[in-house]
Amino acid sequence: MDLFVFLALLQDGITTGAIYLLLAIGLLIVFSVTRVIFVPQGDLLAFGTLTAGALQSGQLPGTLWLLDAVSAMALVASLSGGRRVALRGVLIWGVYPLAVTAAALILAPRQMPAVSILLALAIVTPMGPLIWRFAFRPVADASVLALLIVAMALHFVLIGLGLVFFGPEEATAPALTDGSFDLGVVNVSGQSLAVLLCCATLVLGLRWFFGATIHGKVLRAAASDRLGARLVGIDAAASGALAFGLASFIAALAGVLIGAVTPLSYDAGFDIGLKGFVAAIMGGLISYPMAAGGALLVGVLESLGSFWASAYREVIVFTLLIPILVWLSLRSGSPEDRA
Repeated sequence: MDLFVFLALLQDGITTGAIYLLLAIGLLIVFSVTRVIFVPQGDLLAFGTLTAGALQSGQLPGTLWLLDAVSAMALVASLSGGRRVALRGVLIWGVYPLAVTAAALILAPRQMPAVSILLALAIVTPMGPLIWRFAFRPVADASVLALLIVAMALHFVLIGLGLVFFGPEEATAPALTDGSFDLGVVNVSGQSLAVLLCCATLVLGLRWFFGATIHGKVLRAAASDRLGARLVGIDAAASGALAFGLASFIAALAGVLIGAVTPLSYDAGFDIGLKGFVAAIMGGLISYPMAAGGALLVGVLESLGSFWASAYREVIVFTLLIPILVWLSLRSGSPEDRA
């Protein structure tokens, strides 16, 4: 392997590592607040790519009608609450879906890349709170294993819907930029820089959100002590919806970013989500800096593995879990040791 090939693989690995970092952040947010291992996040990533691709081709995606249908269910459910709950439900699950649908009907035929990306984010992001409302909130106090089973069942439902909506063909999302430039001996893709810039901007934005806003501090309180947060009046249902909303936005953003680099099919998001999960596990499902380092490590190892042993690159990535889980187990000790 010469220097040119190594630098090209390193660029590819850092780019995919940034995508895995986004997914790891979404997983950490959801798990720390709700104890849910958000397996369907990878499916929402695929929805982001396929929705943006459909809009860019001038078609209305099936995810738009899914959003309208499930939002109508949430609207009916909110009307049974008090006046304040009903008003908020009308604004969120009544006005918002109608506005997004109208915008898609008007703007999709124009096939503008930026508009397609924004509409894809607007369509996919509300699916997180809707998933929380109907799939997880009724069983929020169940064990982590039970919540994981629900997440896996929901994953299969979503890939089935993805097949119905988009078919088995792969699709791409519009690129943020088609430019590139030479840096030494390697050609740097403008889309790769856009991915890194979006990732850095999101990380800094979340840092500000968690440290300077009321809603961010609410999520931090719920993540640090769920019972204590309830005792001081923090609404567990609202904090769960917010956590799922952030995770679904991150997944949709990751989908439109990676979809411009590589085509995705309806079931491709699961493998990508698993690699984000590996990065989250490296952070012990609690540490964001360690998850960031793990995501970059996974991306670089996958890229280099695809060159040296392409048939075993998935094995190389997932084998990382073994020493990490052993180390986490030894660090935490047994229940008898902690007692």
